[in-house]
Amino acid sequence: MTEPQVALMMLGIFISFVFLGFPIAFTLMALGIGFGYYAYFDGSRMWRAFNRLGEDADGWTSFTTWVEGFFNNRIFDLFVNQTYTVMSNEVLTAVPLFLFMGYIVERANIVDRLFTTLNIASKNVPGSMGVAALITCALFATATGIVGAVVTLMGLLALPAMLKARYDQSFASGIICAGGTLGILIPPSIMLIVYAAASGVSIVRLYAGAMLPGLTLVGLYLTYIVGRAILQPSVAPKPGPDDVPDVPLGKVLVMVLTSFFPLAFLILSVLGSILFGLATPTEAAAIGALGGMILAIGYRAMTFQRLRESVYLTVRTTAMVCWLFVGSYTFSAVFSYLGGEQLIGEFVTGLNLTPLQFLLVAQLIIFLLGWPLEWSEIIIIFVPIFLPLLPLFGVDPLFFGILVALNLQTSFLTPPMAMSAYYLKGIAPPSVRLTQIFSGSLPYVFMVFMCMGLMYTFPQIVFALPDYFYGAK
Repeated sequence: MTEPQVALMMLGIFISFVFLGFPIAFTLMALGIGFGYYAYFDGSRMWRAFNRLGEDADGWTSFTTWVEGFFNNRIFDLFVNQTYTVMSNEVLTAVPLFLFMGYIVERANIVDRLFTTLNIASKNVPGSMGVAALITCALFATATGIVGAVVTLMGLLALPAMLKARYDQSFASGIICAGGTLGILIPPSIMLIVYAAASGVSIVRLYAGAMLPGLTLVGLYLTYIVGRAILQPSVAPKPGPDDVPDVPLGKVLVMVLTSFFPLAFLILSVLGSILFGLATPTEAAAIGALGGMILAIGYRAMTFQRLRESVYLTVRTTAMVCWLFVGSYTFSAVFSYLGGEQLIGEFVTGLNLTPLQFLLVAQLIIFLLGWPLEWSEIIIIFVPIFLPLLPLFGVDPLFFGILVALNLQTSFLTPPMAMSAYYLKGIAPPSVRLTQIFSGSLPYVFMVFMCMGLMYTFPQIVFALPDYFYGAK
């Protein structure tokens, strides 16, 4: 068996283990070390150590000599170096800080005030409660970047309110599921930080490039909600006095100032400091974490228990991301050393695909991977397989990254592993069926594809802001 064939076997075993439910990070590390031991095996180095066994006088020395011979392989040096590289990566330092900001904001009781305010302010807009729910989801998702937290909290807060207002169950469910996923696209997105670390693309250019596509997708969602409420009023009836209280304009302005603007100001401050070069992403993330704590204190929601929970969840999620990187780096280094990356490249180039066909194939694969896998696993493990192929087809890695971020919205909305739907079903009233949640989410999947088509047709949607702020590459 040739080394490239061994590499493909390594990839096949990994995919099989994923579907069997093995922990992905540790599976990557085990396969990387196991196949790496074979790839970097140097018999002369091992036997030099083993030959010393006869020179040793006692059993313990003989044992330690045997252990030295067994571990006399470069894969262990590679694994240690890859671990150090990940843990010292400055880009990844922003991950725990942004996560901490999100978990603190989640526990500061900001979201219920925000939804109530937007619901009152937009009561004369068709589908007003759906509009308020989507905007709240977008802001909250942007602040946290944690899909499960957004969908769960908004499902507890907004879904009962919409159902009480006689909204169609499928329509209401789709709004929350789609809105909850926006945080992995709109900056300050943790997913974009992870992509930047995996691809080497500047995180500030990624953030600038994601702004207009993110706003475009939000605009498409809002257009659908309002348009369907106009064309089919039964799915989103006008709110009655029992659904939305009649509040004087002056009080509405006060509510907006105390609920909407603090969170919006925090997000814009973090983004502005990054985009205008006033702070690095890590420094901006630290500002965001501090700002989240100040907001929680200001809303009198900061307790030691909530702080401890936020720290624990931050550490747990950060550890998951970092160990995925360690495993992925080790796995990909061995896979490339065995010739697997070159074999895939030769296979793809041999298909004589056009750039458009390559993008369609790549995005289709990522779309299908989104069914069984989390976005973090796709970005860290599978996207790097496509990155060396981008120059061959003249595809900018910034453009490719934004396409992937858009595409991964669908991974939370499409069965069989539509995690947003499962998050919502877990806390929804029993009358809301899973099939209704799926059908309500489906129109938003088509809007994601529409947004991807607009990006390909008008690439300046992605490149306008990066070129304006930082110059054309």
